[in-house]
This record gives sequence, structure tokens and C-alpha cells, in this order.
Amino acid sequence: QVQLVESGGGLVQAGGSLRLSCTISRRTFITYAMGWFRQAPGKEREFVAAVSGSGRDTYYVDSVKGRFTISRDNAKNTVYLDMNSLKVEDTAVYYCARSRPNTDGSLYTGAQQYDYWGQGTQVTVST
Repeated sequence: QVQLVESGGGLVQAGGSLRLSCTISRRTFITYAMGWFRQAPGKEREFVAAVSGSGRDTYYVDSVKGRFTISRDNAKNTVYLDMNSLKVEDTAVYYCARSRPNTDGSLYTGAQQYDYWGQGTQVTVST
């Protein structure tokens, strides 16, 4: 059984920062790319960022480029999302997810291409 546990959400003022963490309960963590998604009330789940198994390659949705950084520590089976210059529109429940295997090395952005999900952590950005 693969389990993902997120932490680090909370309430922050616009312009502030938060770090989200996601720990996965499998020793094969290094094999899989990982992603972060978010879902705001009344909206569909949205891709935010992804990182390759090695941590060398990353990809971001345009709205967070230059503000968010995804990284991973394979020794700790943990992936991070550092969020800076937060905006009110970043308010959402944030989910980490494990990517399905991808033989060509590209990073997936579709939710259906991720097979295990965490329970989500709330991020609220106030004015």
C-alpha cells in the first residue's frame, strides 16, 4: 500500500511564503516522478508542478513560475513545494501525487497520469 502524507499548509498573508511537504511510504520513491496539484472551491483540480525521480527535471504551470519551487529529498522519501510571493488566487487544497511510470522521461501534467494521491493540505492566502 502506497501512502502519501502532506503537511505544511496554513493561513498566510499575500506576499508571504509556505513550504509544503509530502512523504511517501515506499522505498521505490526514487523511481517515480512526483507532482503537486491544487483545487480551489468550485474549480477543477489543477496541475501545479512536477519533478523527475532524480530531481533534476522540473515543470511548472505558468501561473506559479518564478514563485514556486518543487524539489525532493530521496533519502527522506519526501517531495517539497516552496511557495513564495503567494497570491490570494493561490488559495486551494494542495495535493501531492505519484506519477505513473513514463518511459520517455517527460513529466506528466494530467491528473489521470498520477496513480496515488495524498489527502490534501489547505493553503489559504489572505489580503
